[in-house]
Parts: sequence; structure tokens; C-alpha cells
Amino acid sequence: MTELPTTECTDHPAPAEEVLAEYLHARAGAFLRALPLAVGEAGSRTGSLPSGGGSQAVAGGTGELLRCVRRIGGALHTFAPVFEPVWAEETRTELRWLSGLLAQEPGYVRRSARLLAAVDSLSETDPGRAGMLAGHAGAPKARALMERQLTLARTRAHTTLLQELRSARLHALADRMTLLAGEVPMLPEAAGALRPQVATALGLLAEGAAALPPVRTPYGGEGLHRLGAVPVQSATRVDADLVLAADDAPWHRVRILVKRARYALEVCGASLAELDGIDRVLDRHQEAADAAVTVSSAARTPRITPATAYVLGVVHADQRLEVEAARYAFGHQWPTLQHHGWHAWASC
Repeated sequence: MTELPTTECTDHPAPAEEVLAEYLHARAGAFLRALPLAVGEAGSRTGSLPSGGGSQAVAGGTGELLRCVRRIGGALHTFAPVFEPVWAEETRTELRWLSGLLAQEPGYVRRSARLLAAVDSLSETDPGRAGMLAGHAGAPKARALMERQLTLARTRAHTTLLQELRSARLHALADRMTLLAGEVPMLPEAAGALRPQVATALGLLAEGAAALPPVRTPYGGEGLHRLGAVPVQSATRVDADLVLAADDAPWHRVRILVKRARYALEVCGASLAELDGIDRVLDRHQEAADAAVTVSSAARTPRITPATAYVLGVVHADQRLEVEAARYAFGHQWPTLQHHGWHAWASC
């Protein structure tokens, strides 16, 4: 990968069909190589993935398969006018299905690691570093509750993954990838340059980022304060979850636009380090928001003690503050991207 040029470009863009075909051939080949590895990895585990970090959760064949799925799907979305529409839409639908399937179990692994680490950190009793939950009677019970629920969810996700990796639906998708490794169904009249589509993807990202609210402080807890908009008589936990979900939605959309822009640039053999950094920030935002939802769900467990509920409330607030911190980081990093020169590059 190379950085985008910051000066006016003089090279002539390569034909879309040639560059796209080469890119998709390579990704489809990688898909086919990773698939048996992923099936073997899933079959060798009798339960869920180990409760390690995110890198462990997406390592090996499963991680490579997920990367291929996302990049092929991104290319089919961004450069849609070039492809035979029925084939492209059907393939994207199947890729979305597999992407969700592959991402589910690693997502639970990361969420478990994040939430258990949060409880442990808040429960620290070191002199001068005592956490808010240090010595609290509800901390061990809250930790055990979240660990038990997430382990069960990971096990179910693993079982589903193992079943679907042997399904006729996956075999049909593998057949599609086998064909894609040799031939890409393109429209003969759709030949053209890649950069107009890349410019569109970057433009949509810029519009989405511009619509986000400004974040002025790193740990202001603004998302929590916005819950005040819910009327007191109806401010149940479910109402709060709905308000926070609506608050998070535009950020999650921008995260998707960032990934599509990254994958579009990758097709062109280009990259933006700033965009990669923003992608990581928004991944953190997504992880913290999802973790907060998990804690909120755990707090609805019947017959938990008030002490356990209190600890879960503290952990929920901690994750929402992590959401705000990620937004603050985005607000500082995004302006640097605006001055990188990608507008001129993509418009050539």
C-alpha cells in the first residue's frame, strides 16, 4: 500500500474492470484458502473461543476469512455500477450473512474481556489507586453474572458457526468464490475509472462525519446527560437503551462508511494512515457501546441483588464514558484527514 499523493495527480486511472478483476481474483483466492482453515479451527474447539483479547478472537483462518468477506463485499458495494446487478446483489447478501456469522463469536470474546477488565479495574484496592467498586460486595457477583451470560452467548454463537460452516448455503457461497477467482461478472458497457466511485465513497464519509454532533470534552458523559430528554415518568431502563441506541446510530453509520472508504482505497492500491486511525477509534466506540448494552441486559436479570445491580450500573456508566472518549478522539483526528488531499486525488 502507498499513501495518497498530496499534489495534483498526473497518472491516468487504470480501467475499472482490469483493476477490480485482479483485486477480486486475489480476495476470492484468499477466501478459498482460508475457508478450510476456518472450518478446521471451529471444529477443533469443543466450546467457545478462549477469553483472550481481540487479536486472538480473529486470528488464523477465521480472521482471514472475515477480512476477505468484508473486502469483497465492500468492493461489490462501492463499485456496484461495474458489476452484473443480480449477481452482485445476491453475492453481497450471502457475504453479509457470512460476515455476521464469523464476527459474532469473536465479538463476544472481546466484550467479555472488556467488561471483566472493567470490573477488575474498578475493584482495584491498591493504595492510592482504589477503584470506585473497591471492596464492594456486589462486584464479584456482577462479574460472575456477566461472565456466565457472555460464556453462554459465545457457546451458542460457536455452535451456530460450526453448523453453518458445514451448510449447503456456505458451500454455495464457496462455489461463487470459486467462480469469482477466475471470472468477474461485469457489464461490458460499465468500463471506466475507479476514482469516481472512490470519490463517492469518501464524499459520503465526509457528509456522515459532518452530520455528527461536536464533542467538546473527552469524558463529559454527554450520552448519559442526554437521557434527561426522556420524561421522568417513562424513564425506564428500556427507554434509556432506546435513547442511547438512537444516539449511537449515526456514529455506527460513519464507522461503516469509514470501512467502505478504506476498502475502496485498497482496491486502488492506496491507503490513508489517518483513515486507518479513525477506523480504530470508531471500532472502540462500537465495542464500548455494545458492551454497555450487554451490561444493561445483565441488569435486567430477574432477582439480582441491589448490590449487584449497583455494580452493573457503575460498569454501564464506565462504558458510556468510553463511548464519549472515542467520540472525542474522533473529533480530534477527523480534521487532519480533511487536509490530506484525498479530495483532489479521488477526483482525478
